[in-house]
Amino acid sequence: MTKPDKIAGNNPTELITSATNPQIKALKSLERKKGRREHNAFLAEGARLIEEALDHDWQAQQIICSPNGLERDYVQELVDRVEAAGGRRLVVHERLLGSIARKDNPQTVLATFSPRHRSLADIPSDDLTSGTLLALYQVRDPGNLGTILRTSDFAGVKGVILIGDCCDPYSFEGVRASMGSLFAMPFYLASEDEFLSWKAGLDRPMIAASMNGTTPHHTAPYGDKPLVIMGNEQSGLPDHVESSCDVLARIPMREGADSLNLANATALMIYAAWGARGYEL
Repeated sequence: MTKPDKIAGNNPTELITSATNPQIKALKSLERKKGRREHNAFLAEGARLIEEALDHDWQAQQIICSPNGLERDYVQELVDRVEAAGGRRLVVHERLLGSIARKDNPQTVLATFSPRHRSLADIPSDDLTSGTLLALYQVRDPGNLGTILRTSDFAGVKGVILIGDCCDPYSFEGVRASMGSLFAMPFYLASEDEFLSWKAGLDRPMIAASMNGTTPHHTAPYGDKPLVIMGNEQSGLPDHVESSCDVLARIPMREGADSLNLANATALMIYAAWGARGYEL
């Protein structure tokens, strides 16, 4: 397992004022996937997201704030929690927060966390016996992915499987769009071959939203433990993946309307699946 690369100095009280400081450069590199891989870290912005991560036992590498931020009780409480768990504080000039977060008006506190790398083998056995699982095939828009994680968390989905070349859930956009659900909603990575092989031995109906479907999505036979699968934003699911599905469902739309946003379509599907069992988890 890769050890966390803590982007932090040795003096937690030293004020950093220069954008050319190596620690600031390292933090700014987290905007790119290459930087996140190099440092084995990603950025969360704002007290709410940081608190959500800590409440779900994610490992904070460091917490970044300004001197003014430290004067706020809720920021100091988060700093204390991060340091108690072995993370470090980094005190920076106010203007550097925006530079790190790539925002003109950033939140008062940022934190870096170690990512989690889960495979299909990591899905708890209890989550395989009931409830909805969601699979996403090559989703490319991090905003969609973050929103889907948020909706899945709200609707009690057991887990989200990211198939193939999906966008990075730890991107700035993905983390922000999830509104903290990235830390609460378990997600798992799988290649296409791994997923199809795993699905073949799974006692769950796989139901896809598809333009080729004939069954209205709200009347599909979801049962007690469906596997809902959604295709990517441009091309949907390829034919060979659709052929492995048990049901192709179609979301009704008026004639002449364009396709529905993926995050919205996914919400309709997982709520139909949940409603089919009386909204029981």
